[in-house]
Amino acid sequence: MGVRRLGCLLFVLGALCKPAARADSAPEVTEPEALIGLTLEGLYGSFGVPEAVYAVRGADEWQDDVVLVYPQADFYVYRDRVWQVGIRAVRGIRVGDSREAVILALGEEAREGEDYVLLPIYGRPWPIALRVNLGGSALVAEIFVYRSDF
Repeated sequence: MGVRRLGCLLFVLGALCKPAARADSAPEVTEPEALIGLTLEGLYGSFGVPEAVYAVRGADEWQDDVVLVYPQADFYVYRDRVWQVGIRAVRGIRVGDSREAVILALGEEAREGEDYVLLPIYGRPWPIALRVNLGGSALVAEIFVYRSDF
């Protein structure tokens, strides 16, 4: 998506944005992998209008994303589908937890990197992974579920 098209999309989405439903009445994200591939219509139907919208610039133009921010999660959209979900907690892991807690929660299939822990998720129409990014103090800084074939 070119910068001009991305800017137009952000303008339109920004104009539509109103405060989302209260966080205590919004649906929880308990199985974020099921949200990968969701259309914009499906996202709006499930979560309503986002609190905010912003763009993320990729290394290449085709990697540009629009991010729709909700109280429960951030949805990264490429073209018209969700390809990545940034979440605050999943599978007993929360932002701020230790590396050891992440490994314990994810089990033996988890692969450790220097600053992340990765878990492949099977049984979906495309390859999906759960990635837990660790900050400088080896505490969970970010949690993402995404299509790993991108």
